[in-house]
Amino acid sequence: MNLSVQLAPKNKHGLSLANPVMTASGTFGYGTEYSHLFDIQKLGAIVCKGTTLKPREGNPQPRLAETPCGVLNSIG
Repeated sequence: MNLSVQLAPKNKHGLSLANPVMTASGTFGYGTEYSHLFDIQKLGAIVCKGTTLKPREGNPQPRLAETPCGVLNSIG
């Protein structure tokens, strides 16, 4: 089954992914903590945190909220 997707079909360089499955931004790191749970090579992409040219302050604390299903973060 072909699950490939084109994320930038109008861009001359394009952006092809083998599948649309991606990590959520921020907490995946290099994936070593998750590699024993599943084959991370099967991911379509790893989403990193955003970057800026100029420094900016993060979000005010609290930045983490524990939920019954995990943790929400808003580092900024």
